[in-house]
Amino acid sequence: MEPIRSRALTERVGDELADLDKRIIEHLQQDGRRPFTQIAADLGVSEAAVRARTNRLIERGVLQIVGVTDPFKLGFHQMAMIGVRCDGDKLVSAAEQIAALPEVSYAVITAGHYDILVETVCEDNDALLSFLVDRLRHIDGVRETEAYVYLRIVKETYQWGTR
Repeated sequence: MEPIRSRALTERVGDELADLDKRIIEHLQQDGRRPFTQIAADLGVSEAAVRARTNRLIERGVLQIVGVTDPFKLGFHQMAMIGVRCDGDKLVSAAEQIAALPEVSYAVITAGHYDILVETVCEDNDALLSFLVDRLRHIDGVRETEAYVYLRIVKETYQWGTR
């Protein structure tokens, strides 16, 4: 299991991204397996420049290149967004424990009606029920939860931030 990475939305990468970096990112968002030679040819730069800039973006935490799967095609037929209210002094600890659960694909501490929003991917209704009753609600600091079961995903994108 990968370590839990926490980052504040106010963190910045340091210096601003160059236009070339953004254009490389756009190409990789369209197809993360696209060869550097093709990206370089499209952008009018050398393959070495594309490779070096991509590696630097990965090292700085600006870019990840991963395979994105369709949970439904992998046998996970129940997704939900869950609002969680926590005891204030246990918020961060509860969020970290929730994020470590294998069913959790997304967890964020928020300001608003809920303290934490959690996206889950489960095999079926029984697995979601077990997650809610047997695991999530037993985390120290969790006071209440409200689950919003996904009926249809209308839009899901991984292409942002370059234009």
